[in-house]
Amino acid sequence: MRRVVITGMGVVSPVGSNMETFWDSLRNGRHGIARIQAFDPSNSEVTVAAEVKDFDPLDYFEKKELRRTDRYNQYAIAAAVQAVEDCGTRFQDLDPYRVGVIAGSGIGGFQSIEKEYANFLEKGGSRVSVFFIPMMIVNMAAGSISMRYGFKGINYAPVSACATSSHAVGEAFHAIRDGYLDACVTGGSEAAITEFSIAGFNNMKALTHAADPDRASIPFDGERSGFVMGEGGAMLVLEEYEHAKARGAKIYAEIVGYGATGDAYHITSPDPEGEGAAHAMQFACKDAGITPEQVDYINAHGTSTGLNDKYETIAIKKAFGGHAGKLAVSSTKSMTGHLLGAAGAIEAIACAKALENGLIPPTAGYRVPDENCDLDYVTEGARKQEITYALSNSLGFGGHNASLLLKKFSE
Repeated sequence: MRRVVITGMGVVSPVGSNMETFWDSLRNGRHGIARIQAFDPSNSEVTVAAEVKDFDPLDYFEKKELRRTDRYNQYAIAAAVQAVEDCGTRFQDLDPYRVGVIAGSGIGGFQSIEKEYANFLEKGGSRVSVFFIPMMIVNMAAGSISMRYGFKGINYAPVSACATSSHAVGEAFHAIRDGYLDACVTGGSEAAITEFSIAGFNNMKALTHAADPDRASIPFDGERSGFVMGEGGAMLVLEEYEHAKARGAKIYAEIVGYGATGDAYHITSPDPEGEGAAHAMQFACKDAGITPEQVDYINAHGTSTGLNDKYETIAIKKAFGGHAGKLAVSSTKSMTGHLLGAAGAIEAIACAKALENGLIPPTAGYRVPDENCDLDYVTEGARKQEITYALSNSLGFGGHNASLLLKKFSE
C-alpha cells in the first residue's frame, strides 16, 4: 500500500481565512463567536454564531462568476485555491485523470435556496435564476474546483451531515493509497447561517441560546447547552508520498487510517452506548496497523451539546479502554463553532498542525466540570506536547461516524 501525505492546506473560517491566522487563533484559544450579523437576531432565541469575518470573495472570483456562485461554493473554492498554492504545484506533470477532487457539504447552497424561493413566491417562476440549481446542489463545489484546475480524476461530493468532510478526506486517502489516484483536493464547506436555517436547527433543540459568546460553544463543560453554528471551508491536498518526495514538497503530516460506521439508532442522537463511534476509531487504528494505545491525541467531535459530548466520551472509553485516561482530548469547535459539513476537514487540518508543531489546541472556555465528561480535555490552554498519532472524530445526524488517523511525518 502506498503512503499518503498532506502537502497543502487552506481554510476560510470564523477564526481566520488563511492558515496563519487560523492556527494562531487555535493555539491561543481565541474563538470567533459573536452576535449574528447575517440577519437581525432580535426576534430569535439564537443570537450568536461563528461567522466568517475577513473573507473577500473578489480575491478569488471575477464579479460575473461571483454572482452565480453560492457562498458555500465560494468558501470551498477559496480554501482549495489556498491549498493548491500551498502545495506548490498544479500537478501538470501527472495524468489529469490521476488527480481527483472529493469535496462535500452537509447542506449545500442554502442561501441560494432561500433567495430563489423568495423570488418564486414574490415574482413567479420566471424570475427564478437560471443558475439556481447549479448554485444550490452539493456537488458543485467539487465540480468547480476540478474545472478551475483541470483535475479529471475521481470527482464527487459525500453528504453525511457533520461527518461529510471526514468521509471526503478518508475516501481520498484510500483512493490514493490503493492506487486509483496520485493526488486529490479534498474537504468540505458550509454557509448555512441564515434566519431560516437557524430557525430549523433551533426548533430541533440543537443550538445554544447563550447570549455570551464566551460561554456559547463550551464542549464537555457542565453548562453546555447546544452547539454554535459556524461556517467556512477547509481543503487539503493529499498526495502519494513518492511523488511528493520527488518534487521536494513540504509535508505537514501523513494520513494513515480511516474508519467509518453507522449507528443505526436515531436521526439526530448518537448511540448512547457509543458503539458506532467506538468502532470507527478502532477501525481507523486497524486500517493504520497500530494499536489504540499508540494514539496520543483526539480532536473530538465535541459539539457542546448535552448528548454528543457525553456519548462521545463513552465511545472514547469503549474504544481505548484504560488508555482513554491517558489521551489528550480537545474540541476546536470551542473556537470555530460547528462548521457542519466542513467540520471534519478543518479539524483534520488542526490535527496536522498539532502534529507538525508539537502543540495541542485547547478546549477553550471550559469552566464547569461534568461528571459524565471526565477525560483530559486540555482545558488549561494549548499544550506543548510531542505527539505521533492524532485522531479526528466526526459524528453526523443520521448516525454517520468517521474517524481519521494522522501521523507525524517522518522519512
